[in-house]
Amino acid sequence: MTGEQTQAAQSAEAAATGVVVIPALNEERAIRAVLTAALRYCAKVILVDDGSSDRTSEVVADLPLERIRHAAPQGKAMALRDGFELALKLGADGVLTMDGDGQHDAADLPRLLAAAKEYPNHIVIGARLLGKDAQPDKNRFGNAQADFWVSWACGQRIVDSQSGQRYYPRAAIETALALPHDGFVFESEILIECATRGIRTVSVPIKASYEEERRASHFKPFRDVSRITRMIAGRLLRGGFMLGNLRRSRTVPPIVIDLPTS
Repeated sequence: MTGEQTQAAQSAEAAATGVVVIPALNEERAIRAVLTAALRYCAKVILVDDGSSDRTSEVVADLPLERIRHAAPQGKAMALRDGFELALKLGADGVLTMDGDGQHDAADLPRLLAAAKEYPNHIVIGARLLGKDAQPDKNRFGNAQADFWVSWACGQRIVDSQSGQRYYPRAAIETALALPHDGFVFESEILIECATRGIRTVSVPIKASYEEERRASHFKPFRDVSRITRMIAGRLLRGGFMLGNLRRSRTVPPIVIDLPTS
C-alpha cells in the first residue's frame, strides 16, 4: 500500500469512527495548520471558537468545517460540550479532541483510533510522554499532581490526565454532557465519572510541541490543579476516601499502548 493509500485508509477510518472537536480561543497564529492537519485524517472536524477577539474564525473561513462560535468566551468546558453535542447530532460514535494551539500532532489521531478499536468503550488519552523533558517545569509539576489525584478518584493509574488530545467513545460523551463543572476541571471529571460507570482509560504516547512562539497555555498549574483537587477531595470525602482506589492507583501499572503511526 502506498503512502497516499495508507493516509486515505486512515482518513476513511476516522470519518467512520468519530469526528474531531477542536476548541479554540485566540488561536489565529496556529489554528489553520491545526485544522488543515486534522482534515487529513478525519472528514468531519468541528471548530468551536470560544469568543475569540482575534481572527481565529476568519483565517479558516474557507476550510470545509463544522463551526460553532460563541459571542463571548465561555470556557473550555462549554466549548467541548457544544462540540460534543454537535458531534452526536452528526451521528458520531466517538469523538476525538485536540487543542487549537498547535501542541498536538494530527498524525497521532489514527493511533488513538487504533487504541480505541483495541480497547472498546475506553477513553484514549494521547499522553505527552515523548520528549517530555521539553515540557515547562511548572506544567510538568502541575500535571504530576493532577495525575495523582485523578488516578486516586478513578481507581486506576492515569497517564497525563491533563492532555487535551483524546478519544471519547459515545458513552463517555453522553456522560460528559451531564456533568456540571467548568474549565479544566471538566476534563478531569469526565475521566472520574466515566470510571465509576466502568469506562476506563488507556494512554498512547505522543510528542507535544512547546515552541516558544506559541501563545501561553490557558492551563494555569496552581489555579487549575487547586480546582481539580478541590473537586476530587469532595468526591473522596463523599465516598469514604476510597482507599481501595488509592491502592489500585499506586500498585497497578497504567495501560499504555505504543502503536505505530501507520
